[in-house]
Amino acid sequence: MADQVAAMCDQLVKAVNVIMDAETSQIYRLEALKFCEEFKETSSLCVPCGLQLADKAQPAVVRHFGLQILEHIIKFRWNDMQQQEKVHLKECAMQLLSNGTHSILDEESHIKDALSRIVVEMIKREWPQHWPDMLKEMETLTSQGEAQTELVMLILLRLAEDVITFQTLPTQRRRDIQQTLTQNMESIFTFMMGILQINVEDYRKLKGSPGNELQMRAHCRVAVATLNTLAGYIDWVALVYITSGNCHLLEILCLLLSEPELQLEAAECLLIAMSRKGKLEERKPFMLLFDDVAIQYILSAAQTADGLAIYQKSAESSLSSRDSEPSMCTSRAVEVVERRYIFLKRLCQVLCALGGQLCSLVGSDVEVEVPANLSKYMEALLAFTTHSSQFLKSSTMVTWGALFRHEALSKDAAVVKMAVKFLRASMTNLVKTGFPSRDNNPSCEYSRVDFDSDEDFNSFFNSFRAQQGEVLRSTCRIVPLEAFRIGAEWLQYQITSPIDTGDNASESAVNGRLSLCISLAKTAEGLCSLLSPSVVQWDAMTVFMECMVSQIIKSVDEEKLPIDQSMELLQAVLNYETKDPLILSCVLTNVSALFPLAIHRPHFLPQVLIKLFKAVTFEIDHEPKAPWTRAVKNVRRHACSSIIKICRDYPQYMLPCFEMFYNHVKELFSSGVALTHMEKCALMEALVLISNQFKDYEKQKAFVDELMASVVAEWTSNEIRHVLWNPDTFLSFIGADKVVTEQKEDADTAAINRGRLSFCLYAILAVVKRAHWPADLEEAKAGGFVVGYTPAGAPMYRNPCTAQFLILMPNLLALIRTHNSLFLPENMARLSETFSRAHEIMDSEKKVVLGLSHHLLDIYDSPVCKTTIERMQGFFCTLYDNCYQILGSAGVSLQQEFYNIDKLAEGIAGSAFVSLDHVPDHRLRPMIRLFLRQLVLSCPQEYYESLLCPLLGPLFGYMLQRLNMRWQVINQRTSINGEHEEEELVCQETQVTQEMLEEQVVRLLTREVLELLTVTCISRKVSEPAANKEEMDEEDMMMDSVQSASPAQPTEELTELGKCLLKHENLYMSLLTLSFTSLSWKDATNCHRTASLVCWTLLRQVVAGNLLTEAVTWFFTSVLRGLQVHGQHEVCSSTLSQLAMLIYENLRPRYMELRGVMTQIPNINLEALDQYDHRLMDPSAQKFGEKKRKDQFRKLIAGTVGKALCQQFRKEVHIRNLPSLFKKPKPDKDIVNNEPLGLAALFSPKNDAL
Repeated sequence: MADQVAAMCDQLVKAVNVIMDAETSQIYRLEALKFCEEFKETSSLCVPCGLQLADKAQPAVVRHFGLQILEHIIKFRWNDMQQQEKVHLKECAMQLLSNGTHSILDEESHIKDALSRIVVEMIKREWPQHWPDMLKEMETLTSQGEAQTELVMLILLRLAEDVITFQTLPTQRRRDIQQTLTQNMESIFTFMMGILQINVEDYRKLKGSPGNELQMRAHCRVAVATLNTLAGYIDWVALVYITSGNCHLLEILCLLLSEPELQLEAAECLLIAMSRKGKLEERKPFMLLFDDVAIQYILSAAQTADGLAIYQKSAESSLSSRDSEPSMCTSRAVEVVERRYIFLKRLCQVLCALGGQLCSLVGSDVEVEVPANLSKYMEALLAFTTHSSQFLKSSTMVTWGALFRHEALSKDAAVVKMAVKFLRASMTNLVKTGFPSRDNNPSCEYSRVDFDSDEDFNSFFNSFRAQQGEVLRSTCRIVPLEAFRIGAEWLQYQITSPIDTGDNASESAVNGRLSLCISLAKTAEGLCSLLSPSVVQWDAMTVFMECMVSQIIKSVDEEKLPIDQSMELLQAVLNYETKDPLILSCVLTNVSALFPLAIHRPHFLPQVLIKLFKAVTFEIDHEPKAPWTRAVKNVRRHACSSIIKICRDYPQYMLPCFEMFYNHVKELFSSGVALTHMEKCALMEALVLISNQFKDYEKQKAFVDELMASVVAEWTSNEIRHVLWNPDTFLSFIGADKVVTEQKEDADTAAINRGRLSFCLYAILAVVKRAHWPADLEEAKAGGFVVGYTPAGAPMYRNPCTAQFLILMPNLLALIRTHNSLFLPENMARLSETFSRAHEIMDSEKKVVLGLSHHLLDIYDSPVCKTTIERMQGFFCTLYDNCYQILGSAGVSLQQEFYNIDKLAEGIAGSAFVSLDHVPDHRLRPMIRLFLRQLVLSCPQEYYESLLCPLLGPLFGYMLQRLNMRWQVINQRTSINGEHEEEELVCQETQVTQEMLEEQVVRLLTREVLELLTVTCISRKVSEPAANKEEMDEEDMMMDSVQSASPAQPTEELTELGKCLLKHENLYMSLLTLSFTSLSWKDATNCHRTASLVCWTLLRQVVAGNLLTEAVTWFFTSVLRGLQVHGQHEVCSSTLSQLAMLIYENLRPRYMELRGVMTQIPNINLEALDQYDHRLMDPSAQKFGEKKRKDQFRKLIAGTVGKALCQQFRKEVHIRNLPSLFKKPKPDKDIVNNEPLGLAALFSPKNDAL
């Protein structure tokens, strides 16, 4: 036997060395790996070989493999082992703990981890029932030395993680172990605290003592291990253990913050403790941390760590780094010490968690007073808010927001005083600095630790700034006038400061990071880049002004508003002139921000308009034919948006300026100034918004007629009519059938023609979307807008643009029909070689669909030069979107006048629904989202039968067929790719990307269709708020964490439209079929949403009817199929199980066939199914509660629940349940009392016989 073991061990050692040798070929490595795995699975020599390989005389890699063998035996063969074998293995494991390792400082951490895993696996299977003295044995082990003490701590930590955190055990075993841990928690905590205190004291005694360094480090290592273990328990034990002894544990942790070697682990423990929820009364002792001593410890530790977090390099090391990295534009003179920096982060989180406890307790029922030294706490928090690290700044925002929003604390004098300091700090924090590729700010060094690239940082900073904005608004509510004064000073300072473009050349990237290099041509022009000092300052100040002004208007009484001061500011902004587009954009935002205050001084409004008008036509002085840069385009677009926003929000104040505005627009249109079609239509849109204030139907109609006269004449001309009604002519008109080279740009007739069509559609959309009647019924009556009343008594209005729209609509529908027919093969063939890809999805849209980020740091100075194909793609895209947006807006704006159009359903079906088989998926999305969804939401009830039923019935039937085919193709592609994986490796990247794109477009289209179905049929009810999470019993919360809190019966009901569709059997069956079929399409988001909102709500309406047996079994099978596809996702699994149970319980009594479906589920327990059916069918049977029924049903259908790919081939670990601790077993009279009970005393240390 010994020879066999020795020989096998030699082979295993060789195999392990082959596996770990970097020079080994892949074939040999796989052979060695296969040999090792087969040995673990089949050999009877596993235990002796594992023990021999684990001997501490062996190399670490061999020992680790030996321990892995032992762990494998326990995990997978324990249930088949004999009693003596288990006892032997347990005793060997304890022997390994006792003397099977090197000293604590010499032993490898992975060996300690593997050894602790072995013991924990045995504990999970036998404790407490068969190993009652486990804790005592562990305590005894700690007396043997530091190495054993550390191992015991690792065992206790891993046990808590497996049982509580990861819950990797069967429910009963988990409850047994957790219950026993809880019962022994006082002794466990006392034990751990004792170990911690002893080792910390010994560590401090030996610290600095010469000759005792190794012993000191050993005590330190034990203390670290103990703190880590405490962290694993503090998260879930009863709060009384954390707060006992006047918060003795927290006091020790605060003291340890001053120990550099232990402070990080102590901070982790403190953070976990401070983050605990639970009953407020139990959390009250946490307020002791607001005492001077505790706050001083935290503050002192933070100051010390901050001083050590930055390491100043010596001149030699800086020089050598410069020599070794010639690509770097500057040498790094300083470096962040990562451990110190992480400690700073944890301390910051501790302070924030402490603030969270404060906000929960103050003002609650437990009557906690505002701490006397609240200002000292806030000073500590402010120190982190003003730290160089952008990450630390952002970490404090949630806490500041909670303080400034708190009903009681926000009124405290200390908080009010701190609010002003926070506003001052925000002036620095809002400035976008700290890019990791640069060295122009102290925060850059920290950013290199926190962010991989400038794009990562930019994305983070945008989120951080949004957080700051929220907190700023809360702060401004507390101190509005001080906030105004700070904002005014900052704005005045920026206006008077000269523009600093910065050193653009130094903005080049470092170490391969995203290049921010700005062209030399731009530097010569003296314009700013996105990161120029002036731009980042203006940008930050603008954010501050926006947040501040919006809040002071809400917070300050009108008579106390600083109107005069704000008008001085506005005048200064209006007088400010700049040719830099980035700064001008900030100026426009400030004009918009101050405008709500300007309405109190109407004489300022014309000046505001003039400023905005100048920006609409903004250009940089250079060649007139050169394309505009992105920055210039943004300024012009910004100005148009500002004008529309002002006219939308303050039309009554803009009415006196109407004539001036209208005359200026007419002058602009006739002067030949370069305006895009969108800019022209934006100005028209603003005019229509003001004209709504005429409150006179005839006057508004006359204005719209005049404004749209040229558009109507163009759109209804014979030329355009011929173009819109004929695909061949249309393609020729827009130049899509002509070959165009890049050298010969198509700035010819075709480009002008495309512009004519685009302008007409933009103009129609602007008027239809904005023309309206007065909101007040009496004003509407007086203005001649009311033309009658519905049978329900609601007024019926007429829109001033209706007459125009009715004239324009036939050609609009013709354009939609023609556009759809462009995808027919004969029309696709007419496209020239240049435009053969004109109907493909645009590159920018591809990025959106695939979820790829755009370059957030786009270079704003580069001209926006589009290729001919990009221009044509953009034309088709906006043309299609605008057509459907007009139709969608028409229903909302015109109401009955739109729905009364003769043969409207036929007109829509004969245009939007024509040639759908050829329309690509990405073109169908806007039809559903922009048009049909709006149509459904705005349609009056009396038009459901005549309009919506004839449209929605065929549409949903068609989309079911189309989407089913699409998903079948995707599923086939997935399975084929799985079978030919090697072919996939050599597959071209573009093809893979194209397949991903197509799949994602299908997924998005599916969501659009099902969202349309949802708004059509489902009336959503707001669910009742859940109980206060902070007051939940923590043990219950932990026990039920796996269970999803879903209601017994969904609360959604059918809409009125849904009830109307219910009357049409075929149509309603299409809706049901679409909903249930979609459950097995590979889109987990859609599956969860449809299963929870739609399926049962639709099916419940017809449950009482005479459903066909085949239909009922199909519905049920569809849900089970969904479970097979999506069961790996807990949310989907829970929702689908709930849906399956609802169907089964409601339909099983009438449809025996459902039982037949259940019996086909793999591994179903037929006896349990019979019991479930009996309780369901027999009125006299005992009924279980909702939760128990749900658990039973989930066990029944467990065989259908799909697994994630990573779980499908995983070997199952089976842990047997032991006799329950919660119920006393009935005595068995057949067993003689003195007969040995076998496993009952399996691990008893006094069992000498084994």
